[in-house]
Amino acid sequence: MSIDVKLISQLRDKTGAGLGDCKAALEEVGGDLDKALEVMRKKGEVKAAKKADRATKEGIVAIAKSGNKTAVVALACETDFVSRGEAFQSAVNAMADKLLNSSEEEFKVWADEQIKDLVLKIGENIQLSNYGVFDGAVVGQYIHSNKKVAGITVLNGGDQAVADDIAMQIAAMSPRWLKPEEVDADVLAKEKEIYREQLLSEGKPEAMIEKITEGKLAKFYEENCLLNQVFIKDDSKKIKDLLAGAEIVSWAKFQV
Repeated sequence: MSIDVKLISQLRDKTGAGLGDCKAALEEVGGDLDKALEVMRKKGEVKAAKKADRATKEGIVAIAKSGNKTAVVALACETDFVSRGEAFQSAVNAMADKLLNSSEEEFKVWADEQIKDLVLKIGENIQLSNYGVFDGAVVGQYIHSNKKVAGITVLNGGDQAVADDIAMQIAAMSPRWLKPEEVDADVLAKEKEIYREQLLSEGKPEAMIEKITEGKLAKFYEENCLLNQVFIKDDSKKIKDLLAGAEIVSWAKFQV
């Protein structure tokens, strides 16, 4: 059957697919635009499945905030070219807004549909890398200029400037734990074992090993525990010095 060019153009606008594919889909369903769109989406799902094994090493992070609530979404794609495109960036910002204003379950269903449409339009593997919602009296946020790394912290007490500084610290220094007491026991045991073997191989006497190990553990805590880290904006302070009675309730790093 002959398909109206206007219908082909409308389908192309909705899907971003080629004119030939749009024409074929419309012919398949007798010119019904909605059914043709469904056909294109099904074909897009097949394409997306084939692309799912391709590496997603690029992408961006978006943050949406309203009052004391902050939503963060990290969306990954294959190329930097796509991540810098208007369609991709608009989609990530829309996802952050949606997460801010809906339940996690509603967001996930909605986001899955948006990603399917985006894959069909853009032609790359696109994955929801990470997302989260943070709520508290003081929520600090930091997103790097390249939009690939972000930090979030929630404080009980303190002020916005301190919270934002700590969020920047999280983004830059990637702490694994909040404080030494939270370090996994097996990780700590492995570190001590490594230090001991190193010191023995260096010929250090048994009597000195424990004391040297304490110093090495202090350095380990400084590198990996947020409260013990040296503040990146002032190396005379540690993060715990910034709190002045405030408490870090939760924190996270997002990266694509």
